[in-house]
Amino acid sequence: MDLPKLAEADTGIDEAAEDEPETGPLRRCVVTRERMAKERMIRFVIAPDRRVVPDLLARLPGRGIWLSARGDVVETARTRGAFAKAARGPVTVPPDLTSALQVALTRRIAETLGLARRAGQATFGFVKAREWLSSGRVGLVLQGSDGSAEERARFIGGSDIPVIAPLDGAHLGSVFGRDHVVHVVVAPGRLAETLRCEAERLAGLSAQAGVS
Repeated sequence: MDLPKLAEADTGIDEAAEDEPETGPLRRCVVTRERMAKERMIRFVIAPDRRVVPDLLARLPGRGIWLSARGDVVETARTRGAFAKAARGPVTVPPDLTSALQVALTRRIAETLGLARRAGQATFGFVKAREWLSSGRVGLVLQGSDGSAEERARFIGGSDIPVIAPLDGAHLGSVFGRDHVVHVVVAPGRLAETLRCEAERLAGLSAQAGVS
């Protein structure tokens, strides 16, 4: 998708849309001007000191600035003045904004998976996880991104359960008190859906990071 040119003579922002109340399931990206589900986007607010602050949970006070969860979109907003134009004034944008978002989303995925583990909604290991999968107790499969493609495919075995790989084996292992984990399954429900959405946002940032 081609991004709009944010020329100095053009605000690059649909100001009328920016004044819309933050209600309903859709938000407008200030760079692409697309409206999409807010779960696929990242909200930012302007702190009192005029810093641009990511709001991954979309709960901070203040008027939100919404961006598609894509690395190229975030970099365009960071380098071409979209935040200042949306905020209608000077702002300070962290130079490492995209990488900071990746770190924050990685941490959020690990924390959410930890909640699922403590709630008895997640387990790990080839044998135990396959038992859950075979018994229909699984709403989401997480696999270590550095696991072998052959082993990962053998575990899935033709299942149509959604599969994500947002973390490497060491990150997955840290959630379960192990050095390295490849296969994790999560029961259907809110935590599984949160993990899937956050993995999609992370993948969008990672796949498109640095693209101009």
